[in-house]
Amino acid sequence: MQTPQIQGELVDALELGKRINIVKAIFHVKLVFSFFDTTLSDGYYSPIDISRLEQQDEMKFIELNPYKVSYKAIKEVADTIAGGGVAIYPTDTTYGMGCDVFNKKAITRIGEIKGREKGEKPFSFICKDIAQISKFAFLSNPDYRLMSRLLPGPYTFILEARRANLPKKMLGKRNTVGVRIPDHPVCATLLDILEEPIVTTSVNLSGEDPVLDPSTLPSDFTQKIDIIVSTGPLGENPSTIVDLTGDDPQVLRQGLGKIDW
Repeated sequence: MQTPQIQGELVDALELGKRINIVKAIFHVKLVFSFFDTTLSDGYYSPIDISRLEQQDEMKFIELNPYKVSYKAIKEVADTIAGGGVAIYPTDTTYGMGCDVFNKKAITRIGEIKGREKGEKPFSFICKDIAQISKFAFLSNPDYRLMSRLLPGPYTFILEARRANLPKKMLGKRNTVGVRIPDHPVCATLLDILEEPIVTTSVNLSGEDPVLDPSTLPSDFTQKIDIIVSTGPLGENPSTIVDLTGDDPQVLRQGLGKIDW
């Protein structure tokens, strides 16, 4: 039989336990609300992203508000790319898949993800401004004037490459490169952080239609990607491709960019 003293100590212990649990519960609730308040106000992860992050150890899925881009989130994408990773990101046309333009292994990996055969045309890359483009391609005065008028925007320009400044994998058969400056805050912030160009190619298997919403990608595709940035569904129109290697601009593909220059 328990003595009154022991019974009293048990009651005190139980009361203390309840208080501790209550404190823990309050702390947990505060922590959760603090997390959501910080991340959502910063334009960072939404609740659906958190569940995805918990379920995926290798690939990270980040959902952003396209009107309020989080520097913290984009820095994480930049670090992944700088470390040799492959990323999916939004542009002003469709979603792009890319990596560090100087990382040959990552470029090869993107080709394998897309199921490309050897010898297919090289990938294009995105730059932060025309001055950066000029480090990797030759621009005539007319080229510069036209690009200055249309960029940033939904155009890909084919230019003669400065071969010494780029990996061979990025060069076309005619010693050309495809370059873009997308009009999108995610791309602009990413390029500002990295200070180097990024490979860009549509998110699809070679020959198939591009994916308009990364959340619809099958797991056998996403498991090959390191990080995905989503701003929701995008349009289906690709960029307009303009060849500037001849005497006059030649439109190779009519896309989202107008050709009324």
